Amino acid sequence: LHPLLWSEDDQELLQSSSTSKIYQALDDCEEDATWLMDRIWSKDRQTFPEYVTLNEQEVPCFTSEGYKWAMAIAQSRSVFTDASSRLIPYMDMCNHNDRNTQEVTGGFMGTFGTTKGAELKAAQNYNVGEEVFCSYGPKSAADYLLEHGFCPPQTFKLAVSELTFELNPEDRFYDDKLDILEFETYELAPMDPVQSFDIVSEIGRDGEPDPAMIQFVRLCQTEGTDSFLLESIFRKEVWGFMSLPVSEPNELAVTNTIIEACQKALDDMAQAPSVVEGDDDTSDNAQLCQQLRESETKALTRTMEYLQREKEALDLKEYYQERRLKDLGLDSEWCPEDEDGNPDLGFGQTRLPGGADYDW
Repeated sequence: LHPLLWSEDDQELLQSSSTSKIYQALDDCEEDATWLMDRIWSKDRQTFPEYVTLNEQEVPCFTSEGYKWAMAIAQSRSVFTDASSRLIPYMDMCNHNDRNTQEVTGGFMGTFGTTKGAELKAAQNYNVGEEVFCSYGPKSAADYLLEHGFCPPQTFKLAVSELTFELNPEDRFYDDKLDILEFETYELAPMDPVQSFDIVSEIGRDGEPDPAMIQFVRLCQTEGTDSFLLESIFRKEVWGFMSLPVSEPNELAVTNTIIEACQKALDDMAQAPSVVEGDDDTSDNAQLCQQLRESETKALTRTMEYLQREKEALDLKEYYQERRLKDLGLDSEWCPEDEDGNPDLGFGQTRLPGGADYDW
């Protein structure tokens, strides 16, 4: 059963078991249904009845509950292809399997092969009458649960959680930072001041965070003496600057910010009641929430451990000013003996004008 249709108790448990929040999805559904109710459904109840009879039972239709049911069906059966989520007849009946399957992809059909459609290619041989499976794509356990209502066993082999960060609207440089994000993606859609990132823990990976998350948080934490980088003269380059350490105070603020976000998520999950193995009274939904909580806890903990190690080695990193001096060839110590016999150096000055080929 899709989480949108779970009982309130199970939804409350899920809310505290993942950083992907079911309450946000419920609020979005309620908001959309209210908008439709006020502007369309309530205007013509003959066309948009509140209830309909199916199999001699009265069920909600054009109501908040009916809309929530429709969203659950659409999310669980739709496929993402050609940059859109689509419900495709027949293909929406295809169930997921982790092994020997492929995703539904965009394609062409018709006599001349010019009509846009979708295709599913088999990754194995099927006998007549066998069920054909597809893959719903590489997603985290939380994404599978919130979109399709179940978690394939394969998803728990990769521990994934999610953290969200936002530019502080009270930041004195908020407009400059927002302009940087918009400029960086000018040809596409502007980057939003609120960004979510996956936190991943897997075999062979020691909890290193997504470089894109570090880059975004560095921009969020740019302040004080580092704020000169936000000047318009650097506008074309500043986003690239953020891909590498900016300064030791900035890097410390970045690690602290992410560690605090991880700790807050862990504290929220710790409030959820634990499931006792073998307890017959425990629902399937509660067991699923327990698995999800353990998986995300692992991802968050590994990331915190990695960042704690990084925090202890901040003095070993190379920061913007050092890199800039090195690019300009000004990173070496001055030595009087080096001036002897150097035609580019003259009496009374450090360098002969025009004697160096630097791109300022």
